[in-house]
Amino acid sequence: MTDETLAARLLHLRAEGLEKGAPVVTPVEMASMFHLPGDPSGVPGYGRMDNATWAALEAALGHLEQAPALAFPSGMGAISAALFACLSAGDRILVPTDGYYTTRLLADQFLKALGVETVLRDTARFDEGGFEGFRLVFLETPSNPGLELCDIRAAAEQVHAAGGLLVVDNTTMTPLGQRPLDLGADIVVASDTKAPNGHSDLLMGHVATRDEALLARMKDWRKLAGAIPGPFEAWLTLRGLETLELRLSRMVASAEVLAGRLSEHPAVSDLRYPGMSNHPAIGQMTHGGFLISFTLESEAAAEHFINGCPLIQPATSFGGVHSSAERRARWGDAVAPGFVRLSVGIEPMETLWDAMAEALPHG
Repeated sequence: MTDETLAARLLHLRAEGLEKGAPVVTPVEMASMFHLPGDPSGVPGYGRMDNATWAALEAALGHLEQAPALAFPSGMGAISAALFACLSAGDRILVPTDGYYTTRLLADQFLKALGVETVLRDTARFDEGGFEGFRLVFLETPSNPGLELCDIRAAAEQVHAAGGLLVVDNTTMTPLGQRPLDLGADIVVASDTKAPNGHSDLLMGHVATRDEALLARMKDWRKLAGAIPGPFEAWLTLRGLETLELRLSRMVASAEVLAGRLSEHPAVSDLRYPGMSNHPAIGQMTHGGFLISFTLESEAAAEHFINGCPLIQPATSFGGVHSSAERRARWGDAVAPGFVRLSVGIEPMETLWDAMAEALPHG
C-alpha cells in the first residue's frame, strides 16, 4: 500500500465503524474509573489498562505501520518497553554509537545494573563484525543526529540468522518514509513527539510489531510499569497524524532543495542529507526526509546561524511545523563544534532559504 493510500484511508478509519449521529472526530475519553458491576472481563477496568482514545491512536498508528501498535507517553517510554520486555540478565545488546544518546544512557545506567551487556558500533559500519551472541540488536537509520544509513533488510537477515531480535528506531523517517517491519525488523519504535504529532506541544511514542508474543509482553510492561499516555495527548497526536502526509510533503520537498543549496555554500562542509546519498539503503526509504546535517567552521558560526536566523527555532527536538536547528556538540554527541542538525518545517521554501542564507557566514 502506498504512502498516499495509507494517508487517505487514515482520515476515514473512524468512519468505517460509525453509527448514525456519532461524531466524526474521535472523542477524548477522560476516565480512570469505569462502571464495573459483575464480571469485569471484556471491558475497560481501570485507566492504567485501557482507554478508548489510546485505542483510536493505536489503530491509526497500526494502520500506518501495517502492524499492531502500542502508544507510550514518550519515545523513550516506547524504547524502554522494547528493551525491558525483551531482555534478561546475561543478555548482550548492540546499540549504535551515533544514534539517539538517551538510548545509550538507558542501557549504561539501568540495563547494565540488571546484568545486560551493551556493545556499541557505528551505524555506517553496523553490519561489520557480525551479530553472533546478541539477544537484541538496536538500529537507528537514518541515525540521529548524523543521518548515517544502514541496510535494514540486510541487518535483519543477519541478526535472525544469529538468533537475535532486531529493533529499529524509525523516528527520523516516520512510517510514511520507511517501514522497518516490512524490511524484516521484529519491532519498530518511534518518538511521535516529532513529526507524527508535528506541533511541538506534547510527548508521545509507540512500538509496533507483528509478533503477538512480543506485543503482549510490551503491553504487560506498559500496564505494570504505568508507562501510559494521557488521553488528551493521545487525542492531539491522533489529530496531528491526520496531516502528517501533507506536512511531510512540504517539509521533504523543501529539504531536498535546501540541502542542494547548502551543499554548494562555501561556508558549509560535510553536508548529510539522506535524499542525496548513494548508499544502498536509500532504496528502503520512500523519500529523503526533512533532516539535514552540516558543519560550519566553528561553534561561534553555528551559534550565529542557529540563533540569528529568524525563521529557525533553536531547539533540541525536530519534526515540527517550525524549522529548528541545534548544535549537537553541546549535548555531548561526538560531532564537530560547528555541527548543525537542521529540521525543515513548513515555511515557504524560498522565504526560509533567504533567511538561512542571510544567517550563514559570508566569505
